[in-house]
Amino acid sequence: MSVFCQAVVYLLVALPAVAQSQAFSRITIKPAHLADPRNARVQVLPNGDLIASAVPVITLLSYAYDVPVNPSPRLSPLPDWTVGEKYDIEAKAPANAVPPRPQDSDVRSRIQQMIRGLLADRFRLVLRVENKTMSVYALTVASGGPKLQKSAIAEKDCTFDTDLDACHNFVAGFGHPLNAKAIDMDDLVHYIGNWTDLPVVNRTALSGLFTVNTEGWAPMRLPPPPPNGTAAVNPFAGLPTIFTVLDKLGLELKRQEDILPAYTVERIERPATN
Repeated sequence: MSVFCQAVVYLLVALPAVAQSQAFSRITIKPAHLADPRNARVQVLPNGDLIASAVPVITLLSYAYDVPVNPSPRLSPLPDWTVGEKYDIEAKAPANAVPPRPQDSDVRSRIQQMIRGLLADRFRLVLRVENKTMSVYALTVASGGPKLQKSAIAEKDCTFDTDLDACHNFVAGFGHPLNAKAIDMDDLVHYIGNWTDLPVVNRTALSGLFTVNTEGWAPMRLPPPPPNGTAAVNPFAGLPTIFTVLDKLGLELKRQEDILPAYTVERIERPATN
């Protein structure tokens, strides 16, 4: 590896780093009217407006920076309130925030930049970003080829929405089965990375949307027992591993070294509600 690749790169991420054309023109934030996690939903409308219900800050961070919601070596520990407190958010996008018929990757990038701007503006988020060499699982196509079903939903018909029936979203279930109507491989690695013991990266070179339906699987990481408590019986002990589940889709995880951005939170504050 070259000296350049081994070098540490630092970047402070704050509102001035977000282009004004990609910032929301008006943002309203209030404590969630219904804080039940089952009511949680984040939508980005075709014009770029964002509507979020009962959403914690960690969820916004996860979307904005492609990091897991659960603890990860790619994101420093956060204050408890960023996970426990829920907010209702309405953010108005400026005109032409999302141009007509953009490339799919352009839409995802623009939405991420706008959510980063919201976090910097209203939650005073400042991050230190460091490119680190770390062990990862690379999602690859198995030797027999993929066994994936193409989705009947086209990308042009998708919007950013965490509703259970929406694109790019998985339906929750025991053992977090891989059940979704229309997901791509980036969605898959982002989802399973919440429960693997290493970060997951997409190295499949597969494009398009797929429909998946699998059984649940045993997480590689379980939450620690409470202070002075003993570990409970593992409720997932009878489930297969993620390696077995992916094999049925013609996919596999290979452990390797990679360079990924790791984020350290320098500052984050509760927002002033309005």
